[in-house]
Amino acid sequence: MSRIGELGGKLFRGDAAFDFISRRKIWYAVSGLLILISLGGLFGKGLSMGVEFQGGAVFTTPPTQLTVEEAREQAESASGADARVQRLGSDALRITVTGLDTETSNTTREALAQELGIPAADLDAELVGPSWGEQMTGKALTGMVIFLVLVSVYLAIAFEWRMAVAALVALLHDLVITVGVYALVGFEVTPGTVVGVLTILGYSLYDTVVVFDKVKENTATLDKQNRRTFAELANLGLNATLVRSINTSIVALLPVAGLLFIGAGLLGGGMLKDIALSLFVGLTAGTYSSIMIATPVVVDLKKSDADVRAHDRRVLKRVRSGADDESADEEPSAGTGRADAPRDEVKVEVADEEIEDATPAGAGAPAPRRQSGNRSRGRGTPGKRR
Repeated sequence: MSRIGELGGKLFRGDAAFDFISRRKIWYAVSGLLILISLGGLFGKGLSMGVEFQGGAVFTTPPTQLTVEEAREQAESASGADARVQRLGSDALRITVTGLDTETSNTTREALAQELGIPAADLDAELVGPSWGEQMTGKALTGMVIFLVLVSVYLAIAFEWRMAVAALVALLHDLVITVGVYALVGFEVTPGTVVGVLTILGYSLYDTVVVFDKVKENTATLDKQNRRTFAELANLGLNATLVRSINTSIVALLPVAGLLFIGAGLLGGGMLKDIALSLFVGLTAGTYSSIMIATPVVVDLKKSDADVRAHDRRVLKRVRSGADDESADEEPSAGTGRADAPRDEVKVEVADEEIEDATPAGAGAPAPRRQSGNRSRGRGTPGKRR
């Protein structure tokens, strides 16, 4: 078995565990920094909306030796408006000019063909009205809202409302970072971008739900064991799905990276980069948030639950009072690790004063005394004859 397979087996059984939960403030700080950078790019630089959303014309030239800068200057001179030029794989150029109507588009086409030194018939023109972009944007937003509502209801029923909230927080985290990266790199927002963003919504939630399912399984018998806190059980569930999440993400990112860096970068597939960039950034952010954000947020929200707080106090008091593990009255639930697993895999974060003020009755009862005498004393000695 490979080392990764052995590590995955140990993480699944609870023989080893990375301490994600007690370090959650570090993950929150990293996410906060990424979100601030993304928002800075979004509000500072802004999104570069494609012609599909603003309206205008798209001209496609035959193969030409003109550079992108030369073509941009000639297009702006012919149209009197800002133009974006993109080289296609066949050395053709895609020239996008926003804000043109039908009459202006025909005039611009003739002037542009003259500037480029080609017949007007060889210059393909496509006119896009702004109303189409508005309709598509409205439908995309409506679909996204409906999707989020249905997902929230499902998660609240299948798991609980805290996990639904945590999943939406992780999802918002992924969306903000993806949109912010688009603003920073200056890529146009096209229908391909919208498709990519909608795709990462499903992937991010899929990975998060897998982790939540294991966390729910580990914490289902929380009140029937007195060995681990809710945070520890959640951390073990997160570790059990860690290798699976990473492997799934790598397999999903490899073809997307091929589209982005080879298809769009080297081969010049213009439309490929629109969907590939959003997928690449979204999948990466989704993997991070499903591990570092979603479950830690659930743990923080669970702190307000009275039963969980009382259970954690009992566990902490038992640990600090030096209770022997052999006096535990139940075995750990399935998926929480072996009975002899290390006790300090996750730091227990309960204030000392909470133990004094809010420890339930009976929680501080002393552990059963161990028999100090040897039960086998006297065995094997000759008895009295009858």
